[in-house]
Parts: sequence; structure tokens; C-alpha cells
Amino acid sequence: MENLTGFSKFYLLGFSEDPEMQPLVLWLFLSMYLVTVAGNLLILLAIRSDPHLHTPMYFFLSNLSLADIGFISTTVPKMLVNIQTENTSITYMGCLTQVSFFYLFACLDSLFLTVMAYDRFVAICHPLHYTVIMNPRLCGLLVLISFFLSLLNSQLHISMVAQLGFCTEVRIPSFFCDLPLLLNLSCSETSANSILLYFISAIFGGVPVSCILYSYTQIISSILRVSSSGGKYKAFSTCASHLSVVCLFYGTSLGVYLSSAVSSSARKGAGLVASGMYTVVTPMLNPFIYSLRNKDIKRALHRLLITKT
Repeated sequence: MENLTGFSKFYLLGFSEDPEMQPLVLWLFLSMYLVTVAGNLLILLAIRSDPHLHTPMYFFLSNLSLADIGFISTTVPKMLVNIQTENTSITYMGCLTQVSFFYLFACLDSLFLTVMAYDRFVAICHPLHYTVIMNPRLCGLLVLISFFLSLLNSQLHISMVAQLGFCTEVRIPSFFCDLPLLLNLSCSETSANSILLYFISAIFGGVPVSCILYSYTQIISSILRVSSSGGKYKAFSTCASHLSVVCLFYGTSLGVYLSSAVSSSARKGAGLVASGMYTVVTPMLNPFIYSLRNKDIKRALHRLLITKT
């Protein structure tokens, strides 16, 4: 088939093509987007305004909040504009840009969660050396390394999209440009790209998960050696919020992966739900998890809101 990528029209089909459902989808996702941005901004302001939160753990949390804002802003605003204008099209360059930023912020989320797991590992397993190990220089270096690795991951994904050929109309059964869907819709040979995609996912997904699992294995082992029940509770409570966010993030990402393996008749519905949970619901719930389960954040938010009023 002839490669007509330069002349192809890309369409994001979204959650529903039913005109009666569009207002509901619009207000639902607009509400979730505003809640996500406001919640993560409040976390940032609370950490910035309270000197007691100027620690490595909350430094990484503030970077995670920034990544969550970028993550959801990559996909949802374009979907809202498409619904409002009743135009589901997206340009080829727009699709490339969306793929690039989507994988940049997704990888940043994953790496920041890994760094936060290491922070909790040092705090619980090596408490006497915590301030020496987790010094400002190391914290800044870990954030920089996370950013450059995420940028590398993003460029690898966008290079794969740039090599794909598309013919005439490309109707994407999602609300954003996702690489696995583009591979299925391409009219060129994609077997090498598919293998490369799985390899990259194994590296940038498997290594962080392995590091998090190792960290929590050591953390749990250290907590079990604490004699008093009060000491065990205090030690576990310091990482409960992070563990909840990790389970939510990787649980929904696993759902996205499994949805691609279901039968074609059910793939669209399962894939959309999983993608929605991963890209929208997870960034929205993260601020609630940290604010509800963390006394320091709750105290800082209370002070911030009292001061503002």
C-alpha cells in the first residue's frame, strides 16, 4: 500500500461518538482535570509554604505532583477541545507531540515513585545515615537523572512513530495518540517496532518495579524487626501513602497492558476504561491519597488554607 502519512487525517474517536453523551463526557473530564490540577497545585503550595516539609521525601513528592499535572495535561485538554468544537481531528505533528509528552511524563511518574521508594528505604533501614545519604546534591541529581532517562524514553517512542507509514484516514479508538494503537493502524511493517516497544517497556517499566519491590522487601524486613507495635505502625505509616500511589499507578498501567490482550470485540471498551484510569484517575487521586493519609501534608494544607482565608 502507498504511504500517505503526510496527507493522512488522524481522528481521536474518544469515549463515545453519541452526540447525547458528549456533554456528560465533557463535564466529567473537565471536572476531573480541574480537580487534578488544583489538588496537585495545593500539594506544591503546601510543601513550599511549610519549612518542616523541606525534606527529601516532600521534594520528590513536589516533583511527582508537577509530573502528574503534565501527564494529565498531555491528553485531556485536547479531548475537551475536540468535544467542544465537535471536531475529533488531530494533526500528524500534534499526534507526535502527544506521544512524546505522554511517555515523558509517564516515565517521570514511574522514576519519581522509584526514587521515593529508595528514600523510604534509606529512612527506615538506615535512619542514622539518612541526612548524610539523602543530601540535597543527591536529591537534585536523582531528579535530573529521572528527567534525562524519561527524555530518552520519550525520544525512543517518538522515533518509532516517525518511522510508521499511514494510509488515508487514521481513526484512533482512544482519546489520545497511543503508540500501540498507532502500530495497529499503520499500513507499514511493524513487527520490528513491536519488539522494540516491548523491549523498551521491559527496561523502563521492569527496572523501576524491581527497584521498588526490593526497597519494600527490605523495608518490611526492617519493620518486622521492630519490637513494639507502636514502632512498627509509625515506621509503616511513613510509607503507606507512597505504597498506595505505587499500587494505583502500576495497577492501572497493568490494566492498560492486559486490555491490549483481550479479544478485538471487547478491546475498545476495556482499553478506554484502562487508559482513562491510568491517565486521568491516577493523577487525580494522588493528591487525595497524600493529603488524607499524611498528617504533615494535612497540617500544611490546613495552615495554607487558613492563611489564605
